[in-house]
Amino acid sequence: MKHQQDDSPDIPNLARRGDPVGPKLPLSAFIICLNEETYLGNCIESLEQCAEIVIVDSGSKDGTATLVQSYIKSGWPIRFIHEPWRGYAGQKQFALDQCTQPWCFNIDADERLDQPLKALMPSLLEAPDDIAGWKVARRPYLIGYGYTPEKARERRNLRLIRKGRGRYDLRQKVHEGIVPDGKVGAARSGSLLHYRPLIIDEQILKENNYSTLKADQQFAEGKPPRPYKMLFGPPLYFCRLYFRNGFWRCGFPGFIQAATGAVYAFLTAAKLYQRHALKTRPNIDDAFSG
Repeated sequence: MKHQQDDSPDIPNLARRGDPVGPKLPLSAFIICLNEETYLGNCIESLEQCAEIVIVDSGSKDGTATLVQSYIKSGWPIRFIHEPWRGYAGQKQFALDQCTQPWCFNIDADERLDQPLKALMPSLLEAPDDIAGWKVARRPYLIGYGYTPEKARERRNLRLIRKGRGRYDLRQKVHEGIVPDGKVGAARSGSLLHYRPLIIDEQILKENNYSTLKADQQFAEGKPPRPYKMLFGPPLYFCRLYFRNGFWRCGFPGFIQAATGAVYAFLTAAKLYQRHALKTRPNIDDAFSG
């Protein structure tokens, strides 16, 4: 199905907190979404510096389209595009291809730029030509705590890229990232704020889904099972988040965040092991054989 602009007329102005003001940076933000009415508004509000906001929707059934149209009618430089789901990497590459500005910023619907990152953004865009992109830190919102402090963050990921200097690896089914053509720097301050406070019941379901995608990807790539990763991967993952990344600063909410990450590490390794085991020794009910 060919993508198209959403030109729905006479959509009421809903959930808008302010018109975009101030000078714009030569920056396109791109967002992929599906049923993100709850989160998308605050994401858009944090992008007032952007000359262009590209939102690619894969078939929302909630009020996402109405929300976006309220921002468009208020003068926000949004291009709202419908595109059937291509997988995470494929959908983000499609969105990146629609961007027209010299710099492009990948942001999820449940993320927001904090004020230090907004303040730093102009200098990031003035980087020397040999810098193809910038890695940015992300700070999640923890139930029972709130947003983590600046010293307690997830690892930095490449989110800001020059147009034409990076592409997504379409083989990646989950945790997709931009493959840069050139040097990549790390933003010295500022963060993306990740607001999706899932209770543990829902978070474990998410980790289960992501670990399935990751194990399937590794199996398709022919990666062998590594049983030791079931033993050592989870505690190493936990220690990286809890101690090195500073989630110990957030008390038990930080402990829970690190522990659920360890669950993801275990499930990924265990699922890859079982996929290989089923290939070499299919399940057979041999209770009464021989």
